[in-house]
Amino acid sequence: MQNVYFDNAATTPMRDNVIEVIIEVMKNNFGNPSSSHSFGRTSKALIEKCRKTIASYLNVSASEIIFTSGGTEADNLVLKSAVNDLGVKHIITSKIEHHAVLHTVEELQKQQNILVSFVNIDTNGSIDFNHLEILLQTEHKTLVSLMHINNEIGNILDLKRVALLCKTNKSLFHSDAVQSIGHYKMDLQDIPIDFLAAAAHKFHGPKGVGFVFIRKNSGLKPSILGGEQERGLRAGTESVHNIAGIEVAIKNAYDNLDEESNYVKALKQYFIERLLKDIPNITFNGCSNDFDKSTYTLINVCLPVSPEKANMLLFQLDLKGIACSKGSACQSGSSQKSHVLAAILSDEDLQKPSIRFSFSIYNTREEVDYVVSVLKEFI
Repeated sequence: MQNVYFDNAATTPMRDNVIEVIIEVMKNNFGNPSSSHSFGRTSKALIEKCRKTIASYLNVSASEIIFTSGGTEADNLVLKSAVNDLGVKHIITSKIEHHAVLHTVEELQKQQNILVSFVNIDTNGSIDFNHLEILLQTEHKTLVSLMHINNEIGNILDLKRVALLCKTNKSLFHSDAVQSIGHYKMDLQDIPIDFLAAAAHKFHGPKGVGFVFIRKNSGLKPSILGGEQERGLRAGTESVHNIAGIEVAIKNAYDNLDEESNYVKALKQYFIERLLKDIPNITFNGCSNDFDKSTYTLINVCLPVSPEKANMLLFQLDLKGIACSKGSACQSGSSQKSHVLAAILSDEDLQKPSIRFSFSIYNTREEVDYVVSVLKEFI
């Protein structure tokens, strides 16, 4: 039995040099960044260096990068403050967003009575831009929240097109970019987006740290109170070692992007070819088999398996040492089906098992061969 980790959309293993810098900082830079003595100043200088590095890769000002505990906190900060502090009365989103967005929007709708509109999506999970433009024709102050890359089916949103639509209609635009930062180059001077969320552990960095890009002079206010850290937008002593880790992780990701993305693309292409050859009647959910419309880091497949076998498939794969998922890791253990697949699949296909396989530079063709062989046995 092999051990194969094909669940990189849930989290990625940290690179060795990320672990090394985290350990080094924990040993040598333990001062509180808010302290005025030399120990504190050293930690504060390190944080600001990391902030500048991240900002340089996104072509933004360092002051527009605010460190958070991850993507969920970043999404919450933007959505809640937009309603509470910026006067947003209308949120446009989709039914296939991450629950960090959907559940927050649901709560804001209950508590603040805001208007929520869901943009239409087609059976591949792609946004209907004509419908989005219609929804933007409103007298209410509006925020659009649409993720850049869907974490379950991998569909890529045209961020610039949405941003320009929002700008034309005097609306704000927020995107959960957790699955794309570190995997795609992004020039936020070219894309007039207002807010963007990221998490380090999706690109071989540590868990528990991420950031939110907040366009200068946005008027956003903190959702966590207690101190003046992070330009006053995120109270709480900064996790210096994790921030050092995210800096190294993002440098690794973007400095090696062309070579590493080509490797993972080839691996995904090989997996698709093997599945089509060895498993008749397999289908791909969303646009996950289309490299122009989906991320190179994952595929989501619907397997021709009876409902009786379907319930045991992930368990059987786990017994064979294969790590993959049926959707977001945040929903692991839940008896509920994927809300993303429920929005795009027929009732018949929803009865079949759908599996997300997601890849990184640490995966190999031999692992693909092993996974396909196990799937053939089960089917």
